[in-house]
Amino acid sequence: MKVDLIRIGNSRGIRIPKAIIEQCGFGDSVEVRVDRERLVITPDRRPRQGWKESFTKAKSRVDPLLLGDLPANEFDRDEWTW
Repeated sequence: MKVDLIRIGNSRGIRIPKAIIEQCGFGDSVEVRVDRERLVITPDRRPRQGWKESFTKAKSRVDPLLLGDLPANEFDRDEWTW
């Protein structure tokens, strides 16, 4: 999509269509950076946003890859000490 730069005081800006704002999940502010001659605009999110919810979800689910209580083997009985 081609857009024109508009004058805003001594600066220039672009207007981002509402559909793109919603698709990208932009709120009232965004992060802007330059990466190899490209302007990159990303949603402004606080560090570790959503981690608590993800941890709670992961903690409550049963993971079939985790080993349950296994009977003690020879090493456990004879050699292992706490």
